[in-house]
Amino acid sequence: MTEFEHMLVNSFNAYIAENEIKAVSYRLKQHRFTPQFLDVLVDSLNPDLYLGIECKSISVDKGANALYFSQHFNVDKKGIHQIERISNYLNKSGRRGFLAVELRLGTGHSREAHMIPWEELKKKYLTQNLKFTLQEIRNFPEIKRDGKDYRINPSNWDYKQN
Repeated sequence: MTEFEHMLVNSFNAYIAENEIKAVSYRLKQHRFTPQFLDVLVDSLNPDLYLGIECKSISVDKGANALYFSQHFNVDKKGIHQIERISNYLNKSGRRGFLAVELRLGTGHSREAHMIPWEELKKKYLTQNLKFTLQEIRNFPEIKRDGKDYRINPSNWDYKQN
């Protein structure tokens, strides 16, 4: 589990506990030969909290200027792109999907993260617009920070395209 995934799981569980919600956030154990559909899952009877989240990190400090669908996502042995696999899983499971993107800004700068609704990612993928620039990522709702931790508030993640 990456540090970002671990922080999101802990932040979700803190939000759930603070708000006394019947839910749980977790990361499935990854096995060597078993594909993992998503990085973070949230189970709840509340449909707004029945979530599947894929996590990606970009090192802006090392020159990354976009999240590329060919570089940051994989293709399995059958030639199926990760975005297609996750979209299928989300559709079958009924979960709301998100892509959480953490921007690593380098030493002395706080990291920032943004939550992209999966439908926006899927739309770009299907129209062959195969990247999100840093500015496009920053146009999506930010996951606010509290010190080194992220503060989860799913009600802030409803994205309305301008």
